[in-house]
Amino acid sequence: MDLHKARILILKPSSLGDIIHTLPLVHCLKRTWPDCHIGWVVQDAFARMLENDPAVDAVYRITIPSTSDPGSGRLAFIQAARQTGRALSHLRKVFQDRPYDLVLDLHASFRSGLLGRANPGGRRVGFAGARELNTLFQDHLISVPPDTIHALEKNLLFCGFLGCSAGKEDFFLRGGGAAERRINALLAGSGVTSGDRIVYIHATARWKSKFWFPERWAQLADRLIDQDNVKIIFGGSEGDREYISAIEAKMAKTPIITAGRCSLAESASLLGRCAVYVGLDSGPMHMAAMAGVPVVVLFGPTHPERVGPYGVEHVIVKSGNLRCLACRKRTCNKMTCMDRIPVDMVYDATLRLLKR
Repeated sequence: MDLHKARILILKPSSLGDIIHTLPLVHCLKRTWPDCHIGWVVQDAFARMLENDPAVDAVYRITIPSTSDPGSGRLAFIQAARQTGRALSHLRKVFQDRPYDLVLDLHASFRSGLLGRANPGGRRVGFAGARELNTLFQDHLISVPPDTIHALEKNLLFCGFLGCSAGKEDFFLRGGGAAERRINALLAGSGVTSGDRIVYIHATARWKSKFWFPERWAQLADRLIDQDNVKIIFGGSEGDREYISAIEAKMAKTPIITAGRCSLAESASLLGRCAVYVGLDSGPMHMAAMAGVPVVVLFGPTHPERVGPYGVEHVIVKSGNLRCLACRKRTCNKMTCMDRIPVDMVYDATLRLLKR
């Protein structure tokens, strides 16, 4: 397929990890056809990161509340329906004068199918076997071989249809110049020097069933700080600060806390400066992997072969001999899978990557 000067629209509005898993495809498209125009429909919270990506020419922000987050009530469905209608109306107006030639629906939901129809005409491409009637919106379907496991590999199946081939050069993350300057100032102000090795800890996730325990994070961080020239940074959002404060209160030493102080673009720049990422199965874990940072990740209710770190040196830490591993439950009263991960196991894995 010749995409010379083609206008290509990406439908992958969320979540952070899913967006990260789509970047190599987009980078490949722009590298293969530098004069193509790539637009991306994305949730407002993730827009700034895409606006800093050199392969993305236009970002279309939408704000549709999630109906799958733990705690989403009945009103979330009503609000989501209203906001979807508003997004459709807005996108129709935007695309009317300059429609896209190709619409790539990597989100594979009923809602993303609707959003694709906001573009007048164009060829729509989605996944065969997609749920929520998504296939009814598509003109061409990408078959997914049964041995395709990882989410990123699934997205790269679009390359075969489009006539391009992703390479190592397509796996990168950009924070942007302003983000780099902000992180340089933040690190300098926190006493981090060029000789320090930064271990970035992300102790939170959207699912409560993925959480480890504050006292164990505290023990791990204290032990790592005892290593030569190691600085510990706890990252996250403003909403994570209370949990991270509980970890800090149990520590004997003082970490650097950037939670709530960095945008996504700035977090991307910060991760690029780190020696190792340690954390849970979450969006920042995928950001670290895309930035080429070695990863130590604790797994319990999710499947590391499907959503684990991709294309980077990593260590998966999980408890063995449990039937309930990868149960996909968002909440759990027992938390056995995480409780059976000792501090020593995570510490040894982190030290191993630090020494390399």
